Amino acid sequence: MARVHVCSVTELSPGDSLRVKTQPAVALFRVGDEFYAVADLCTHATASISEGYLDDTDSTVECPIHTARFCLKTGAALCQPATEALQTFPVLVEDGELYLEIPEEVA
Repeated sequence: MARVHVCSVTELSPGDSLRVKTQPAVALFRVGDEFYAVADLCTHATASISEGYLDDTDSTVECPIHTARFCLKTGAALCQPATEALQTFPVLVEDGELYLEIPEEVA
């Protein structure tokens, strides 16, 4: 796994998202004190998930173009038109800093 520094915990407020320019791009979300990372590209068509509507009551995100919803915890596609899950990535918090773990074959 490749470890990628993203930002300080304080730079991402609850309810915020951030597009991380890795290869492929990753969408990082903060829901309360939890952090979730998923592939930034909607599995239905080309739309940035980091620009989607975050529902922090159930930790889901809605594609900004196609209204497909995804679970941030598992990446599962929850409704049409998406049928394929988003890839998820581990998020580490160390000394107030956020890191992503990206598989070597993806990084």
